[in-house]
Order: sequence, then C-alpha cells, then structure tokens
Amino acid sequence: MWWGGRGQSFNIVPQKEEPEMGSVQGSRMPEPRNRQLGSCLASGCLPGERILAWAPGVRKGLEPELPGTLICTNFRVTFQPCGWQRSQDTPLSSEYDFALINIGRLEAVSGLSRVQLLRPGSLLKFIPEEILIHGRDFRLLRVAFEAGGLEPQAFQVTTAIVQAKAQSSQAQQYAGITLSKAGQGSGSRKPPIPLLETSEDWETERKKQGARGWRVSTVNERFDIATSLPRYFWVPIRILDSEVRRAFGHFHQSRGPRLSWHHPGGSDLLRCGGFYTASDPNKEDIRAVELMLQAGHSDVVLVDTMDELPSLADVQLAHLRLRALCLPDSSVAEDKWLSALEGTRWLDYVRSCLRKASDISVLVTSRVRSVVLQERGDRDLNGLLSSLVQLLSAPEARTLFGFQSLVQREWVAAGHPFLTRLGGTGANEEAPVFLLFLDCVWQLLQQFPAEFEFSEFFLLALHDSVRVPDTLTFLRDTPWERGKQSGQFNSYTQVYTPEYSQPSAGNSVNLQLSVWDWDLRYSNEQILQFHNPGYDPEYCPGSWLPKQQPSFMVPGPPSSVWLFSRGALTPLNQLCPWRDSHSLLAVSSRWLPRPAISSESLADQEWGLPSHWGACPLPPGLLLPGYLGPQIRLWRRCYLRGRLEVQMGLSAPTVSGLQDELSHLQELLRKWTPRISPEDHSKKRDSNTILSQSR
Repeated sequence: MWWGGRGQSFNIVPQKEEPEMGSVQGSRMPEPRNRQLGSCLASGCLPGERILAWAPGVRKGLEPELPGTLICTNFRVTFQPCGWQRSQDTPLSSEYDFALINIGRLEAVSGLSRVQLLRPGSLLKFIPEEILIHGRDFRLLRVAFEAGGLEPQAFQVTTAIVQAKAQSSQAQQYAGITLSKAGQGSGSRKPPIPLLETSEDWETERKKQGARGWRVSTVNERFDIATSLPRYFWVPIRILDSEVRRAFGHFHQSRGPRLSWHHPGGSDLLRCGGFYTASDPNKEDIRAVELMLQAGHSDVVLVDTMDELPSLADVQLAHLRLRALCLPDSSVAEDKWLSALEGTRWLDYVRSCLRKASDISVLVTSRVRSVVLQERGDRDLNGLLSSLVQLLSAPEARTLFGFQSLVQREWVAAGHPFLTRLGGTGANEEAPVFLLFLDCVWQLLQQFPAEFEFSEFFLLALHDSVRVPDTLTFLRDTPWERGKQSGQFNSYTQVYTPEYSQPSAGNSVNLQLSVWDWDLRYSNEQILQFHNPGYDPEYCPGSWLPKQQPSFMVPGPPSSVWLFSRGALTPLNQLCPWRDSHSLLAVSSRWLPRPAISSESLADQEWGLPSHWGACPLPPGLLLPGYLGPQIRLWRRCYLRGRLEVQMGLSAPTVSGLQDELSHLQELLRKWTPRISPEDHSKKRDSNTILSQSR
C-alpha cells in the first residue's frame, strides 16, 4: 500500500492476511508522537484485539468539537478524546465505539464538494480531510483529520477501516475477542436475570406466573426435536413427553404448541408453528394436539399472526427506506419529509402491530380461554405479538427486570433468528423484526409514561446492543447454536450437524455472560438513565389481578373454537386440519371467508357493553394504546441521531418545532402529575438499585 499527493488514485482491496499491529498491508504505521499516546491507545484494547491504524483528528457535529484520535482495530472503530481513557470497569463499549459490523456506510470527504462512498475494491481518489461513518443503528461518527504532514495517517486509517469492514462478520469477529473482565471470577458471576438455560429457571418462572396446569418438559433437552426450540418449555401437565414428541412432529420446524404466558385471571397465551397438513397423524396424535391447544379450556381462539401484519420482506424494505430518509445527506426536501416518512410504511407497520396486540390482549383478559398465536415459522411475529400482549396486560413486564426477562424468554430462548434477521449471515432473509418491536415499546412509553420503570435510554441501549458482537445473546439464530458456540453442550450428541465449528478453549465465552450485563458496557451514570423518573414502583403489586378476577374474567362457552380475523371472532367447527373440514391451522387465512369489520371495539364486543354506553371499563393493569394518526410518532432520538442538529441537541430548530416539543412535554407532564409527587423526584437512586429492585 502506498500513498501520494492530491489527485492520485489508490486501489483499496480486502487484505488477505491480517497485518501486524500498527500497520496496514505490511506498511508500518508512523509511531505515536509520544509514548504516552501509544500506551493510551493500547490500554483500551481487549484481549485478542489489535490496533490496525490510527490518526489524530477532531470529532465534528458536537458542541464543542472534540479533539482526539480515530483508531481502527480488528474489532471496532473508536474515537478516543484527548485525555480520556476507557474505564476498566466497562471494557466492552462506549459511546465512541462503532463495531465493524455496525458500519453501514463509509464516506471520505475533501473540501466542500468532494465526497466519495468507500467500498471494497473502490479507488480512493484523494487524501481524505474528513471521514463520515454511518452506523446501521442510525448513529454518525464524523471526524476531521489534522493537517501538517499527517496525511499518511489519515489515508492509512481510512484504508484500514475499509479493509477491516470487508473482512468482518459477526461469527469471525467474536472468535478472536475474549472478554477479560467477564472472565475474572466467572464461576461466581451471577447473571442479572435468569437466562432460562436450566430446567430450574423454567420451573421458577412457571411458579412465578402461577401456571398450575402446566409443567416443564425436558423432551428437547438434547435438541433432538428442534434446534430452534429451547431445551425446556411448558406443556399441559396431563400431556406426556412421548405425546409431546409425536405431536410436535406435525408442526413446521417441529415447533408445536407451548405456553408463552399464563394470565393471573386464568387464561393462557400459547404460540406454535404451522401444521404440516400433508402428515398423517393417528387418532392419538390428533387427540394430543387438541389437548395441547385447548390447554384445559373449553374456549379456544386461534390467531393467525401473519394476518394483517407486514411480511418479513415488507419490514426489511420499510427499514431500509427509513434509514435512507434519516441520513444527513437525504435528498428529500424539508417540506416533503413527512410525506416521505409516511411513504416508508414503517409507522404503518408499527401501528398494525400495536392494533393487533391490543386486540389479543382483550381476548386474553376478557374470558378464561386459550389464545393460540400461530405463525408458520413461530420465530418472528409470534414473539413480537406475545411480548406486546404481556406488556399491555401485565404490569410486572413493564419493570426493568421483567422486561429483560420477557425479551430473554420470548426472543432469545424462543429461537428468534437474530443473526439472520440483522444481516449477519449474508442470506437474503434480513428483516429487523426485533427493532420493529422496540419501536412499538417506545410508542407505549410515549403514551403511558408513568407505567414503565425503564426509560427511552434503556431502549436505545438495547437497540444499539444488537449491533455489538460482545456477547452471544444476539450473535446466533438458535439456542442450540448459542450453546454450542460457548461449549455448553460438549457432552451431548446432537441429531443436527452445526454450521459452526467448536471453538477452542481459549475462545470460549463465560456461559453466564449476556447482553443484560450492562455494568460491563455502560458506566454507572449511564445506567442511572435507564430508569424512568416518572414511574411509581408502588403501582405494580405482585398480586394485582386475582382479587379482581370474578369481576371480569368470564368462562367461555362449552367446547367453542374461534378464528380471530380482522378484529372480529368467527366460530370454527374444529381445531385440527385432519378431520372433515379445514381450520385456520390448515389453510392460509387469505382463503378463509373474511368477516366484516365491526363498528364496535373488540373490548366492547368481549365485555358485552353496547357502544352507546361509552368506553368500556378496562381490567386493572390493562393498557390499550392509541394507534390512529399522530398517536404513532417517529422515534427521533433513535432514528435522527445522524443529523447534526440532533447531535448538537437542537431537536427543534424552528418555531413550529419548538411548539411541538413544548406540547409534547406538557402532555407528558399531564400524564405524570396524578401519579408522581415532588418527593418521588427527590429520591436518591443508584445504578445497582435500578438493575436489581424489580427482582
């Protein structure tokens, strides 16, 4: 690799071998100007991480601008301000870090008009004066390089970033990074929440939910039924594991009916995959399937989660359009920006998810019944809707501890394919369903600010964590792959052949390390911001519903089966598709007769109140969000982080914008006032209390 003056071209190609520390393609980096800088650069490296190149510069887009050093390693790109050192207590990330897999776009800038998009194999036509790194998480890192003979370093660090990004993949990057602090005393480190990797964790959670009619099944303990399922899950207590094994074989990917959540009033929320209608089960298998779907209830509602919700391709396209619109150099005129935002369809999809989750919440809380969520793969929309239903129906899920446990159970343990959906495998199946879920949760925070213990900053931290490969939580597609990579299942002989090779002992990760170990990645000051100051801890009692149960939980009619579609319930003749006629589980919902959309809300229909009586009184703890027009908003703090005016804190640069911000703050104050007293705001909190008080 060589460099020249302005106007000359440089060929950038992915390097075949990793260079020595401080070099790119074998060319030695200039030594640091003093030993103090060199030791400062090296002190922030993790074991296995190597500095490839660095250059002094100034981070722009902030007030005031920060002088420092731009560093490229084989793991990340980071900007280190002058006089700042990475804390040894939080070695994994900082607000200045961009993991290589998080870089979505890289631009070199010279002067006022020369901008070049850098890709592997492109020709760098000038020495960059600035570099712009656009994160896939909507963040922007803009660094101007120092002049005065330092052009070689500016060129080398830019080239190193291009080459390191070309080589990076989530699986490869993690193989070379070991987490030093997590490894210290790993045997005594307790996970912040139960990771549901043992039968004891599942049994504890079952008892906590009061699901007396259910038990923990160990039939998949060795992953010989399905690698995408957790090792343990809940099944009806009267169903034998031998029956579970046979029944699950008649579902897509062997993902049969399992309990997601037991409502304190008696209802059960289940999830399952689609039926293999070509299979030929015997009478005993059909009986087992029916008993699992009924879950001891006479009233069963089947919900096709794919009905009226976007497809995976729709979600991916909308997210790409949203990211393009939110780029600083978006070509959309300001007066057409809102219409362009509407054209992305992202907010429409958020609206659809909240509307359907609200309806399912009413189904669960209005009658004692079994509500079955069914999706062909049972790994995307089922998790989204099941999680939203629990957030709307259970105050416990709105605590910091409860929400983390919910995500761990319904997304991580349930086998959501994080790696594939976030583009880490290269397969054409990318669709950020989990990010869509986080946006839905943010909408609930805006509409019910006093009901949630966690804040927007916590959601941002979780949003950004999916792009940081420092744990296995979001780094694999299935519980089997996650456990195999960490060496958890070395003693088991598996039916399926993994795509990932067994890591060496030196690269294995602490089995208890997860994304929920926030103290490894965030400072105490940052963790303090995870707490919502408007939340009232005393509003979330542990037994809020059983005392109220007789007033609104009504047993369903005997032996009734319903299809829920387009906001209305339609009676069905049967549960299983192998009898005389087809049901929802056998036939795609688009082939079923569509009921007309009722003029009454589902709440009015379910609780039997005529519409002219006004709003139906909701059960205690149930939230029903609005999803019409301006009730669904853009998550500005997340999606507009790359815009300079937002980075500078000018989120409302116009008079009309200031009026909107003021109206929003007044609305939040109005919602908080009945619940929060001045004494509540004056209470002292620390980060350890915030992370542990809900346990």
